[in-house]
Amino acid sequence: MDGGALIGLDIGGAHLKAALFDETGTLRDLDQWPCPLWMGLDRLEQAVAAVIARWGQPCHAAATMTGELADLFDDRADGVRLIAATMRSALPAAALSVFAGPRGLVPIDAAPDCAEAVASANWYATALLAAAGGDGVLLDVGSTTTDIVPLGGGPLHAGYSDAERLDSGELVYTGVVRTPVMAVAHTVPYGGGRRALMAELFATMADVHRLTGTLPDGADQHPTADGRDHGLTASARRLLRMVGDDLEPDGLPKARRLAGHLAERQLRRIEDALDQVLSRGLTADSPPLVGAGVGRFLVRRLAERRGVAYRDFEAHLPVAPALRERAGWFAPAVSVGWLAFDGAPHKHLCPVAGPADAVSYSPD
Repeated sequence: MDGGALIGLDIGGAHLKAALFDETGTLRDLDQWPCPLWMGLDRLEQAVAAVIARWGQPCHAAATMTGELADLFDDRADGVRLIAATMRSALPAAALSVFAGPRGLVPIDAAPDCAEAVASANWYATALLAAAGGDGVLLDVGSTTTDIVPLGGGPLHAGYSDAERLDSGELVYTGVVRTPVMAVAHTVPYGGGRRALMAELFATMADVHRLTGTLPDGADQHPTADGRDHGLTASARRLLRMVGDDLEPDGLPKARRLAGHLAERQLRRIEDALDQVLSRGLTADSPPLVGAGVGRFLVRRLAERRGVAYRDFEAHLPVAPALRERAGWFAPAVSVGWLAFDGAPHKHLCPVAGPADAVSYSPD
C-alpha cells in the first residue's frame, strides 16, 4: 500500500487534480498536473503516471470528471467511456470508482451505463461536502469555469447537466486562468476613451490576475497565449496587445489599470449569475458565500462587497493547516475522496486498512 489507501481524482479537460488520503481517511497531500485532453488521451495517461510517480500506486482511486466535454470525443458519452477505459488501463491494480452525482460512487466499468450522471458531476461532489458545513451559496471559481450552487441541507440546484446549469446561471464559463480576455469584455476604457478589444487570443485572464497581484503561485500551468514566460512584463505585453498597443518602458501602469478593469468585469459577470441563482428565492436574503477553487479570491471580494459572511469550502473539515488552501483549490478531488471513505458502497477500501468504519470525517 505504498500509495496510501485512496486517491481522489478530478479529471478535467485541462488539469488532473488529485488528493491523497491514508488508510484512516486523513488527507495527506494534494496537487494538480496539466492534462490538455483535447490533445489526446495520452495526456491523461501521462498525468496519472505523474501522480503515481509522486505518491505510488493507490489501493483505491475515486474519480469525478469534466474532461468528457473535450472536443477530442464525439460526444459526452463517448468521453465518459474513453476516460473510464483509460483510467482502468492506467491503474490496473487499483479498485476504481467514479462519481455519478445522486447515484454516488459506482464501479468504473459501470460509468458508460450512467454517462449522463457521470458527465461533469464534480460540482455536485463539492456541493455535497460543502453543504455539511452549513447553508449558503457555494462559488467554485476555477481556472476555466465558475460553479454556483445554493446549499441547504444539500445542493439546491436547478440544473444538473452543463446545458441546464448554463440556463440556470449555476455554470458560468469564466475562470481566472484559461479564459480568453476577449470573452470577458468587448470594449474597455483606455487612453481617455473606449476601445474595442481585439477578437484574438493574445492574452488570458491569468495575465490579468497576475498584473493585479491576485493569481496564486502555481495556478497557471499551461503555455501562455504567445508561448513566452509567465512574468509580469510578458503578461503586460500580451494584455496591451489586446488593445492594439505595445509595451513601452513606462507602460506597466497602463497594463495594470486595464487589468484592474477586466478583473472587475469578470467579477460583475459572476455576481450577475449569483443574483440570477438567488432570484429563485431558495435561500436567505443574504446567504453566506462559500469559496472554492483557485479563483476564490474573487468570492472573498464579492462577499466583502455585498456585506455578507464568507467561509472557505474546507473550513469545517479536519485538514492540516498546510493543506487548507490547496484543499479549497482542488475541492472536487478532495470531495470525491472523502465521499468514497464516508459513504457506501466503498467502506472497505483496502484489505490491509483499519476497520471499515474508521474514517476521520463525518458530516454529522
